[in-house]
Amino acid sequence: MSTEAASTSLPRAVRRSPLGRPKFGVHAFLIVAALFWLAPLVWTIYTSLRPYSDTAERGYVSLPGKLTLDNYTNAWTQADMPHYFMNSLLITLPAVVITLFFAACVAFVVTRLSLRFNVTLLILFTAANLLPQQVILTPLYRMYLEIPLPTFLSENGRMYDSIVGLIAIHIAFQLGFCTFVLSNYMKTIPRSLNDAARVDGAGVTRQFFGITLPLCRPALAALATLEFTFIYNDFLWAVVLIQSGDKRPITSALANLEGVFFTDNNLIAAGSMLAALPTLIVFALLQRHFISGLTLGASKG
Repeated sequence: MSTEAASTSLPRAVRRSPLGRPKFGVHAFLIVAALFWLAPLVWTIYTSLRPYSDTAERGYVSLPGKLTLDNYTNAWTQADMPHYFMNSLLITLPAVVITLFFAACVAFVVTRLSLRFNVTLLILFTAANLLPQQVILTPLYRMYLEIPLPTFLSENGRMYDSIVGLIAIHIAFQLGFCTFVLSNYMKTIPRSLNDAARVDGAGVTRQFFGITLPLCRPALAALATLEFTFIYNDFLWAVVLIQSGDKRPITSALANLEGVFFTDNNLIAAGSMLAALPTLIVFALLQRHFISGLTLGASKG
């Protein structure tokens, strides 16, 4: 077979340009975009490794005279980060688990059960994401001051200034997005599986926990990664709904590194990198499931 015949027999997707560099412009654009995206992170790491005296003498845009890890040690101790890390985990982990469970239940109802209000219920949950959080700050603040809680859940007997109240607001605002994603994914699962289970005598609970929920594992892993990042990085609700400084998460605790008359930006950069470590660890552990969850349904018409 001649060279020309062989080249024409190849699929168009694998043919190369005359220069031997397929899609060079696309690759160059992606590389440049990735560099711009990583530039703030690299700059933060670079700043965190420099002593303040070095940046005060040379300026932030300069070659370093010395690199050290002292800023990380000082940030860890001065900001009492272990305590605030624990607060963030006490808020984030229950909020993620409860949100995904409730979202899976609602998605199962609107996709697997033939009810008249299925579409209305789905619209109700997803419409909550259209409301900006800043719009309802004042009403929610006043409502939290009035809602009572048992003393073992809140020292002051109110939703305000309690970790339970902060968990509840995260569940409320994240539930719509998770319901929308899971309902779209459950629609790709063949209904014949549930029909076969129903013929074998499986009830709704068995169908949900034994069939549908295990098949949604990739989507749940992808959502768990996103929701952990969203809730863990929250700053707004922690400032508005938490009064006691010892109950706040790690994001608002970084304010402890700011001085009244002087702020060490190198120290804050180190504290920010330490605060970002849990999200990086979660993404590294769930990376395979996260990527597969994002690409699910990409080849479907």
